[in-house]
Amino acid sequence: MQLGTHLRELWRLRIGVAVSALLAVLVAVSAIDTISLFPPGLKGRELEIAAASTHVLVDTPKSKVIDLRANTYDFTSLTTRADLLGNVMASAPVREYIARRAGVDPRQIEAVAPVTANVPRVLTEPGSEKRSSDILRSTDQYRLDIQANPTVPILDISSQAPTKEAAERLANSAVDGLRDYLRDLGNRQGIGPDQQVRLEQLGRARGGVINHGVGLQIALLSFMVVFTISCCAVLFLSRVRRGWVAAGSERAEPGDGVLLATANGRDGA
Repeated sequence: MQLGTHLRELWRLRIGVAVSALLAVLVAVSAIDTISLFPPGLKGRELEIAAASTHVLVDTPKSKVIDLRANTYDFTSLTTRADLLGNVMASAPVREYIARRAGVDPRQIEAVAPVTANVPRVLTEPGSEKRSSDILRSTDQYRLDIQANPTVPILDISSQAPTKEAAERLANSAVDGLRDYLRDLGNRQGIGPDQQVRLEQLGRARGGVINHGVGLQIALLSFMVVFTISCCAVLFLSRVRRGWVAAGSERAEPGDGVLLATANGRDGA
């Protein structure tokens, strides 16, 4: 019942409703696009987030995976080394190698190292990393999440980026960048390729967009919220104005009666 009353009242305040709708449209557009006045134009915001993943086998130059003579100790040693390499991959020096491969600024890459029973920590540098919630709010950020399998020498690498292609490129660059770093480190220390750990990527990264249609959802939500609040403000201001006018009329009525009686008395005299 009250809804119908409010709608009828808004129908009489069509100018206010039109202004509210215009304001809501402007807010909805600004939520998904950057509005530029000089020069005038719109630039779309990066709202979508894409993800990709890949897996890396940590092995020796003479593969322990296909060597039937390899024992449990060999695989336990490789599993521990995989955990170590996962932490190395998240370090600042390796992120620079990854950034060169991915073609992005190293400061844009946020990396989380493996969290396992033996290594219960997230490798971050004080003051250089952001919380995961901040990363999700910043869709132009590049995120790497590295997990070490606790039973086999395999690293699971997940990435987030603004586009599907960028996410796949970042995940692949994480593997290639770690290879580059280990190769350069081995060369500086005189360790030949036949004595270095081998990283075998189990297929190139594959990914996709994980929040399709987020732009439309944000625009509709922004429009509805702003339009509703604006219409409520129009109703409130209209009622305040009517109350103000009514109060002024009530104060003016007694004075008008006195003036009328005085005028009548003078006429009778």
